[in-house]
Amino acid sequence: MRTDEIHAVIDRLAALVAVHYVFPEVGAEIADRLTEAVKDGRYDDLGDPEQLAAKVTADLQIGNNDKHLRLKFHPDEVVDETDPGADEADWRRRAALAAGGMARVECLPGNVGLLEIRPLLFYPAHAGPAVSAAMSLLAATDALLIDLRGCLGGSPDMVAFLCSHLFDGEPVHLNDLVTPADGTVRQFWTIPHLPGPRFGGSKPIWVLTSSTTFSGGEEFAYDLQQLGRATIVGERTGGGAHPREGFKLHAHLEATVPVQRAVNPVSGTNWEGVGVVPDVETSAADAYDEAYTRAVASLVAVAG
Repeated sequence: MRTDEIHAVIDRLAALVAVHYVFPEVGAEIADRLTEAVKDGRYDDLGDPEQLAAKVTADLQIGNNDKHLRLKFHPDEVVDETDPGADEADWRRRAALAAGGMARVECLPGNVGLLEIRPLLFYPAHAGPAVSAAMSLLAATDALLIDLRGCLGGSPDMVAFLCSHLFDGEPVHLNDLVTPADGTVRQFWTIPHLPGPRFGGSKPIWVLTSSTTFSGGEEFAYDLQQLGRATIVGERTGGGAHPREGFKLHAHLEATVPVQRAVNPVSGTNWEGVGVVPDVETSAADAYDEAYTRAVASLVAVAG
C-alpha cells in the first residue's frame, strides 16, 4: 500500500469510529488518536495490509479492549457492504458451505442429544431450515448438549430463533440491543410459532464453551444461563457483547465497528470484557466428557 492509501484508510476509519462507535465519547477519543497517529507518520512504513491491520487494531483497542473493534485483514477481497446483492450472496454462500452452522447433530447413548454449532450462528434467512432440521432430529431426546466451543459469533436473530426451540410456547424475553447513535432499543423474544418441533422448556440442557466462544455464541450461552435454562460447562468465553457493522476500506481491509450494546433483561448488563462465566469450570478439551457424564447422571437419577 502507498502512503496516501494508508492515510485514506485511517482517515475513513477514524470518521466511522467517531460516528458509529457504541460509546460516542470513547469513539471521539479513538478518532482523535488515529488522526494524530496519521500526522505523526505512525503507519507510513506498514505497506503490507496485514501488518497495518494488526498495528491499527492494537491502537484501536487501547484502553477499551473491545475485541469487536478492529481493522480486519481479509486474504480475499472484502465484500462491499454498500452492495446488498453481493453481501447477501456472500452470506448465503458461507452458510451453505458450513451446513448453516449445524456442524454436528447426533443422538448419543442414553438418548442425549448433541448439537455442535460452528463456526457461526448464521442469519435465519440463510440457515433457518438447517436449524429446523437439526432441532427436529433432537426434539425427542431427553437431554441436550449444545457445543459452542467453536462458535465465533453470529446473528442475534438466530440466537432468538434457536432459543425458541428450547422453551415452551409463551414468548420469553431474551435480550435487548441499544443503539446509542439513534437512541433505539430492539428487543429479542422467543418465537411463539415455529416451523418444526420444539425440544421444549423442561428437559435439561448443558452448553459447552471455550475461551474462543465469542459474540453471538456468547449471547446464546448468556441468555440461557441468565434464564436458568442451561448449565454452562467449560471455559470463560471471549467477552464480546457489542454487535458490530463492517465497512470496506480497501480491497483487503474491513473496519469492524461496534454499534450497539446488549442489555440482558435479567442481569441488566452483559458479558462485554468479562465473558460468560461457566457454571462448571473445566478445560475446553474436557467440557464434552464433563457435560455428557452429568447429562447421563441426571437422566439416571430421574429414572430412579
